[in-house]
Amino acid sequence: MIKAGIIGGAGYTAGELIRLLIHHDEVVIDFIYSTSNAGNAVSDVHQDLLGTTDLVFTNQLNNNVDVLFLCLGHGNSKSFLEKHQFSTNTKIIDLSNDFRLIEYARFRESEFTYGLCEYQKEEIKKATHVANPGCFATAIQLAILPLAVQQLIKEDVHVNAVTGATGAGTSLSPTTHFTWRDNNFSHYKAFTHQHLGEINQTLKQSQQDFNSNVLFVPNRGDFSRGIFCDSLY
Repeated sequence: MIKAGIIGGAGYTAGELIRLLIHHDEVVIDFIYSTSNAGNAVSDVHQDLLGTTDLVFTNQLNNNVDVLFLCLGHGNSKSFLEKHQFSTNTKIIDLSNDFRLIEYARFRESEFTYGLCEYQKEEIKKATHVANPGCFATAIQLAILPLAVQQLIKEDVHVNAVTGATGAGTSLSPTTHFTWRDNNFSHYKAFTHQHLGEINQTLKQSQQDFNSNVLFVPNRGDFSRGIFCDSLY
């Protein structure tokens, strides 16, 4: 059995990861680390797991797990790894954006591999450190990377995408409240979204003469989960 540890277990990303792992025949969750919820039942926070697990959050680490998932907020994964040492045999999968770009992919003696399975499945199989791609980045790249692989993108790519409220995480903000989201549709970070960096990176790797723009307008939808994405070329 693969022994897994999860860091930052109270957020939406961790909740979905826990659900997947507890139903995986070859994985056992060794610990779910959360300083704010230590001692509390996981199902108290992730109530959709009520009746499916008796796991409890902890503030104790096992540095010898087979695989470690980092479900921390953006910018926190690197600082966590700098403060905590894990076995050289532990594979690390980061779900934040800390290591996705090539210039930030190196950590100590290891290099994070960009974890878009459809793009570089074989490299991921061999990797010891994986940087999971962003949500918008995944949807957009699955649409346009096949064109880049065939060297077909010669003009700007226009992308319009809509995300549900869970994409913003569990922290409250004015734009995540029900009264804002309900019957509402709004754009944000037009042409400047943080996922553009990794999108342009893989496009350039797939099509070396790519020098067009990805004109991306992200939107907030009035639903909880999922992404709808249109990419026009």
